[in-house]
Amino acid sequence: MELTPIQRDILTALIHIYRLEGRAVKGEEIAEVIDRNPGTIRNQMQSLKALNLVEGVPGPKGGYKATGGSYEALNIDATGDVVEVPVLRNGILVEGASVNEIVFDKVMRSTICDGVIRIIGNIRNFNIGDEVEVGPTPVNKLYLRGNVVGRDDTMSRLIINITEMISVPKVPVKKITKRLVRIGPNTPLQEVSRMLIQNGAQDALIDDDSGGLVNLADIARAVAEGRINSEAKDIMGRNYLTIDSEKPIYEAMNLLGKTGASQLVVSENGVLWGIITPLDIIRSLARA
Repeated sequence: MELTPIQRDILTALIHIYRLEGRAVKGEEIAEVIDRNPGTIRNQMQSLKALNLVEGVPGPKGGYKATGGSYEALNIDATGDVVEVPVLRNGILVEGASVNEIVFDKVMRSTICDGVIRIIGNIRNFNIGDEVEVGPTPVNKLYLRGNVVGRDDTMSRLIINITEMISVPKVPVKKITKRLVRIGPNTPLQEVSRMLIQNGAQDALIDDDSGGLVNLADIARAVAEGRINSEAKDIMGRNYLTIDSEKPIYEAMNLLGKTGASQLVVSENGVLWGIITPLDIIRSLARA
């Protein structure tokens, strides 16, 4: 079934909201998501009803629901989970927006690649020259970054010059994790420094129930403050993030990106045993 761009956007937004909320969706809600006039949505709903793609739900809590035919028309699995493909504008997550299509134009020169992304949500805050980041996509875990070179409000599309693009390997973080150096809580700073340098490591795990981390920056700070006789337990930090060893690499990327953390401590069956940094991820992508 050949649908117009606005019909596809309406159905996509309808299904998206329904999956999140589990209820009938009002036309005004769809209008807000796709940045259209509510009257336009009502008019389009009549056409979609005639095509048996939506049905009306009467009553104060009523609205619209998508029929099985709408899932088929959009080639969406009716039993699947909600899929969100985040989009960032100039490094800031655009709330309520999700990319639902990426089309790559023909590469005219080896150093240039343009693409078109269609977005569920308002694109009018995007301007020419803005930096855009998209991903991960649900299947290939694709991330891309580029700059806006054009905008089509009628079809909710951004034309971007792609500057970076990676597909994250589908392997667990344990494949790229470095084993943590373990030290006792009463280990003197000089000995901690020696062990870290000897093992080529930046961080060490306090080997008791305290669950603390010590790194070279902590040691340097303590020495600068004149606390050269301190022990590991005196300068350790407990504010660190953990990730299970079986989680895929792209989840580690998301966690590091959202929090700005410099490392993640890796656990397996509740036991802390390794560490992963952004550099480890970059090296894994370079090998992929």
